[in-house]
Amino acid sequence: MNWSHPSVHPVEAPPLIITDGVGGANNNNNAVVAGGAERVRMKDVQGMPGTSGGLILRICQFVFAASSLSIMASTSDFISVTAFCYLVAAVGLQCLWSLSLALVDIYALLVRRCLRNCRIVSLFAIGDGITSTLTFAAACASAGITVLISNDLGICGQNHCTRFETATAMAFISWCAAAPSFLLNFWSLASR
Repeated sequence: MNWSHPSVHPVEAPPLIITDGVGGANNNNNAVVAGGAERVRMKDVQGMPGTSGGLILRICQFVFAASSLSIMASTSDFISVTAFCYLVAAVGLQCLWSLSLALVDIYALLVRRCLRNCRIVSLFAIGDGITSTLTFAAACASAGITVLISNDLGICGQNHCTRFETATAMAFISWCAAAPSFLLNFWSLASR
């Protein structure tokens, strides 16, 4: 059998010219020109770092974590329960992380800077993963204690059950805003 084999000749690839829309004829920020052919780069998904959706998620994370922290800290007896102390520590860390990344998002939006650098995205993904896991675990532990106090022991009259439940609910909502940030950052990192 005599099969025909194509010949392979080494050809140097044309250089990629990336246009950012500044001063060029092509004002599309997502275009990449390679050897005369135009390819479309993936758009930034709202919720990723450096987008307005990402800023909204960060602000929601901060607001709900700060409200959980302030409600729990306003009670006098949260120190006696380890799960409530853990909740205060976790949402305190969530507040600091969300506020710092909200400031980074504001800066990126003001100067129109893309935050798609691999190192930055991996830092965001790791930080979001750690803080969201801690917040979720603390909210679950606090929810278990509030159920124990209110339903099983029936001593809500002696404790601040409503405040404990509200702080726990705010921590869960903060986690609900942190989880999409982590998933979008992880997806962006994995799709490289």
